[in-house]
Amino acid sequence: MNSMAPPEPQEALVDADLKEDGDFSDMLSEQRILLPGAQMLTAFLIILPFNGGFKQIVQAEKIVFLATFVLALMSLVLLSAPAIQHRLMRPLNDRARFKQVATRQIVAGAFALAIALILATNLVMSEVFGHVVGLIMAGGIATFITCVWWFLPAYLKRMHGY
Repeated sequence: MNSMAPPEPQEALVDADLKEDGDFSDMLSEQRILLPGAQMLTAFLIILPFNGGFKQIVQAEKIVFLATFVLALMSLVLLSAPAIQHRLMRPLNDRARFKQVATRQIVAGAFALAIALILATNLVMSEVFGHVVGLIMAGGIATFITCVWWFLPAYLKRMHGY
């Protein structure tokens, strides 16, 4: 076959499938990066109430703990959902739609994880250094996560076409 000739329609479909599989592989790799963080945070939060000192924290900190724990669990569910759904729905009839839904779940899971990390920072720093330091550190982590996870990708996409 002449390399200068346009690709056959069947070849174009194969190339599109390979690109789709590559995008899907990228999405699964991103999940593999996010899931351990959510798992570690959730594991830490699961054992926290069984620590003897937990009973001594004030009610406001218990509410922060509850919110952090729920958000960490939500992030685990949302981040693992596409892998479980993919396994149950195989073979996929509409890959593009599946990836669209899975991407939304991953972003929602990352958002829940971000809030859980911010609240966990507040919880730990408040316990160790006091409420003012806890709030300042949580605000700093919130700013850092917002810049690195949300603003930087938007900037790079807009300015450099990533």
